[in-house]
Amino acid sequence: MQNDIYEVKRERFDLVDDSIYILQGMFPKKYDVRAKIGKQKLESSVKLWDNTSVLERFADLDAAVGEKVTIQVKIPEKIPTHEKLTIEAVKDSDHIMWFTITTRELVRKQKRIQYFIEEEHVSFADKTCKIRGWAVSTDPLDISVWDANREKVNCNIQRLNRPDVVELFKEYQVEEKCGFYIELDHISGKQYGLVMSAGDEDMIYNISLSKSRILSHKIVKYSKKGLRYLQNHGFKAFINKALIKIRQKKQGPVDYQKWLPKHLPTKEELDRQRKEVFKVQPKFSIVVPLYKTPERYLAALIESIEKQTYTNWELCFSDGSGAGSPLKQYLDELVKKDSRIKVIKSDVPKKISENTNRAISIATGDYIVFADHDDVLTEHALYECARAVNNNSDIDVIYSDEDKMSMDGNKFFQPHFKPDFNIDLLCSVNYICHLFVVKNNLQKKVGLLREEFDGAQDHDFIFRCVEKAKQVYHIPKILYHWRSHENSTSENPESKLYAFDAGKRAVQSHYDRMKFPAIVSEGEYLGLYRTTYIMDIKPLVSIVIPNKDHIDDLNRCISSIEQKSEYENYEYIIVENNSEEQETFEYYKQLEKENSKVRVVYYKGKFNFSSINNFGAKFAKGKYLWLLNNDTEIINNNCIEELVGYCTREDVGVVGARLYYEDDTIQHAGVVVGFGGIAGHCFVQQPRGSTGYFHRIICAQDYSAVTAACMMVKKSVYDAVGGMTEELEVAFNDIDFCLKVRSLGKLVVYNPYAELYHYESKSRGLEDTPEKIRRFQGEIAIFEKRWPEILRDGDPYYNPNLTLESQDFSLKRI
Repeated sequence: MQNDIYEVKRERFDLVDDSIYILQGMFPKKYDVRAKIGKQKLESSVKLWDNTSVLERFADLDAAVGEKVTIQVKIPEKIPTHEKLTIEAVKDSDHIMWFTITTRELVRKQKRIQYFIEEEHVSFADKTCKIRGWAVSTDPLDISVWDANREKVNCNIQRLNRPDVVELFKEYQVEEKCGFYIELDHISGKQYGLVMSAGDEDMIYNISLSKSRILSHKIVKYSKKGLRYLQNHGFKAFINKALIKIRQKKQGPVDYQKWLPKHLPTKEELDRQRKEVFKVQPKFSIVVPLYKTPERYLAALIESIEKQTYTNWELCFSDGSGAGSPLKQYLDELVKKDSRIKVIKSDVPKKISENTNRAISIATGDYIVFADHDDVLTEHALYECARAVNNNSDIDVIYSDEDKMSMDGNKFFQPHFKPDFNIDLLCSVNYICHLFVVKNNLQKKVGLLREEFDGAQDHDFIFRCVEKAKQVYHIPKILYHWRSHENSTSENPESKLYAFDAGKRAVQSHYDRMKFPAIVSEGEYLGLYRTTYIMDIKPLVSIVIPNKDHIDDLNRCISSIEQKSEYENYEYIIVENNSEEQETFEYYKQLEKENSKVRVVYYKGKFNFSSINNFGAKFAKGKYLWLLNNDTEIINNNCIEELVGYCTREDVGVVGARLYYEDDTIQHAGVVVGFGGIAGHCFVQQPRGSTGYFHRIICAQDYSAVTAACMMVKKSVYDAVGGMTEELEVAFNDIDFCLKVRSLGKLVVYNPYAELYHYESKSRGLEDTPEKIRRFQGEIAIFEKRWPEILRDGDPYYNPNLTLESQDFSLKRI
């Protein structure tokens, strides 16, 4: 018993009946519950946890061999003071203390406001604190932050939709926007309070910024994680993991301020570029809308253009400041000094789209380059564009990586290292932004910027360009510095709510032109968008699940679909793979008898994941195959719709999902070829609720591959590529399969709104024997032989400036 971790991971009061105290966690099997306050025995009940809510998964549960339970305790109306509530696991003379809490603390919790803090991250270097969680009440809820002097703190508080929390509180219809994300900047004190108010009640969560308190919290957290890892993987693996973590900690994160100068061209390289003569010398028209721009910012932009190592350019300004423009004299002097600078003026103030269009009207170049009036280009920006055009004449659209620049222009931060063209990411967020370059004749074909999309006019214009472009080319270099204003959309989203509505309409307009039946809604954050596909007819989905014994896993997998899924047109193909236990076959018979959708087929060969799935696929009647591991469990009731929706698109071949480990950390959020030398999952072990690098965890997007633990694919596409490659018996077969699908010109889409748990490696153990290691090495060799180009050139959906040593999209070391 002493080696097991039996603990409560979530406890709360019922929102409707505040005499019911609810606890959830791991409890010893075949033990009874005994709840007492002092010597007074309390009425209690225990039931196996029914797996209906995402938030009812708790950290570190896989270290124990007990049962996940929900226990309800009836709290008396009068609670004695200076006592403790204790809950014990009792079996004969064996008593295990499971939970204890003082009655004073119990009374404090016995309110209509219930909350949970999922993430609390403090950066003393940046003087910031970020908090994520949820709070519910039967009354309208207000959330604010106060300092130690009980004065309200001005901070960014976002209220978020949390359908998982709504599902958790089944006793009451709580508000959908019960989630919150809070950012505290410029923290100075050591104590703050997160105040949640509803009706006449307040709940205060103390935010302690004491370094010692944060350190002790981390010690407890990582001790638990370490114990779990030690129990699951053994002492040797634990030591290796610890050494890796220590080495990474010593190295620390890459300092972008130091990284950037070493990745910009040297003076010698800039001089060489100035002397280079390209065979094709395209003329670039840089169009810039002006509106009462501070001269010092405009001067910085002009200086950066005049320093370009490629000199065949013109600078086209449209001054939309109106009559009495403060820029008039300055612009007149510029035109006199440099014939490449052109200005068009207006006596009437112009909005952003019209103002930009006027600048385009005086452009005569081969390519249009878009820039904002207070930003800066790097000296080699146009050179890199010219070089790209010379290397490929089919390029119609070019974009680059970018970063942010402080107001004084002395600091560069938040670099955005982007993937190559990614249409589904563009539908989730305008990731392209700057530098954006489009061929002049393509601009004429698609038209000008549209005023009805002001605020997101660039997003709409980019869509129209990429829809018609022969080739969209990404330059994976920082070519643009975006000056960061305190009231810019990126820093203060609330200042431009209209822009996000325009962005939503821009994405919708794209779908309408492409004739994709979809509805666009706001994503989890302002500036992010979610796509839901409309299906008039719900096609048959064949769910292919390999299984060898492990009927508890299989039953949980099927039960989650039966109990939660709103999509009903599916069949199960259970591929039996050499089970050894008689009860497994009895379970199959009972399953087929009770559920007409189930068919068990019998695979007789040795274990080969590819062969097993190929065998199962032969029996599929559905238009879509859903390859699903038996150790998975769906979370959201529209999981199948989310997968099928994207898969109905003609340009999509495969769709994957967001998968969690049992401790609510990310198991899969897409695959990058190159991680770990061959391929690996993105954002592994990031806590649930984290959004990842530029929100990539929560954005639908295209990847090179997704895991076959949960993979939906058109049956026609599966057959067209010959199914899975059977040479790859265990490893990399799903990556190989996705790359084969991509070779047909089809997209592989990661959809974060299809969510499942994946209890990985329960069914097949680790690669820990000489035979398994040899097989694994052999499969690496096969994969390398089949896909040398992507391993050599890099994954197009991952930026070469980001590291392959970890999966968090952090900066590559110098």
